[in-house]
Amino acid sequence: MAATSIWANKMRSFLTMLGIIIGISSVIVLVGIGEGTRKQVQNQIEKLGTNLITVNLTGRRNVGLSNSEIEELKTKPGIKSIAPSLQSSVNLKAGTKTYSTTLEASTPEYSEIRKINVSSGRFITKRDVENRYQVAIVGIDVANELYGTTNVVGQSMQVNGVSFTIIGVLEPQGSSMGGSGDDRIIVPLSTAQRLLKNTEIRTFYIEASSKDEVNNAKGYLELFLSKKFKNDTNSYRVFDQTSLLDTANETSKSMTMMLSGIAAISLIVGGIGIMNIMLVSVIERTREIGIRKAVGAKRRTILVQFLIESAGISCLGGIIGVLVGFLTAHGIKTLLKMPVSISGIVVVGSVTFSVVVGIIFGMYPASKASKLNPIDALRFE
Repeated sequence: MAATSIWANKMRSFLTMLGIIIGISSVIVLVGIGEGTRKQVQNQIEKLGTNLITVNLTGRRNVGLSNSEIEELKTKPGIKSIAPSLQSSVNLKAGTKTYSTTLEASTPEYSEIRKINVSSGRFITKRDVENRYQVAIVGIDVANELYGTTNVVGQSMQVNGVSFTIIGVLEPQGSSMGGSGDDRIIVPLSTAQRLLKNTEIRTFYIEASSKDEVNNAKGYLELFLSKKFKNDTNSYRVFDQTSLLDTANETSKSMTMMLSGIAAISLIVGGIGIMNIMLVSVIERTREIGIRKAVGAKRRTILVQFLIESAGISCLGGIIGVLVGFLTAHGIKTLLKMPVSISGIVVVGSVTFSVVVGIIFGMYPASKASKLNPIDALRFE
């Protein structure tokens, strides 16, 4: 009888379901985007290695680490190698083509510590740094923009008006939370310092001897920096991949919870719509309820019938919402290239929640219908 009643008012039932459909599909898509982003960030951080430590000098004073201090740190227990890093935006020119990208400057250790490899040519050597050679390794995006090909080893280009020779092309990196790994060039640190007129290095990447030695290496680094900056902990930051991963996960979880809450609001709005329509249905079918009660229907029977109707509308809307959510998520993943990860728990939870919403908001109309006096109901026009 509940199914017959829903089918008899197809358009009204569909419009009633619309709030549930939008709510369920929104929950699935938004939570899927949040979870997909979290997994992508986690994979990117883990790719960098679990024994990577980053030091950022954050103080206003123009105080960095000297070469002798870097060499001293390399002798500390748990520290395998150190690579200073200098970054800046630069303008490139090759022939008539110009392009803006990010310049990264470091030493040969940078390749091993940051897990950077070249697909052709070679990486920076110690000799390049010592002699300030004007050489560069380019990402595939830079190569394609300037030359239309990745076969560019030996070609020349202008970096901020200075001629550089390309000695290597980076392997495809893809995009990450720090931007595109293919849209950059890497040059020797000493060359970049002269080019940019900047000797202030504020970022250092340290590779611990092993995963088990990370905490030991961090301890020595913090002790060394605390002594150098006279216990001013605001002048530096030391963090490893584990802490970075934990921070990223917490941020992603907060974003996912916020998005889920926003989507859940539309489910509640859909529930209110169900309640309104069921109240209208009770008024329309007052005479029917009176007849059923007159021939022996119990209050519980009337109550269950209307609850089944509201739960049925909500459940059907939930199923359609799941299908719409899957299609939307697939479209976002395919067309916008965004990471989307749909969990079975979220799908089951969303449909269950929609049924619960239908039951809760259908309770009042069902109770009102079951309490109708049969004599008054039969007289109702």
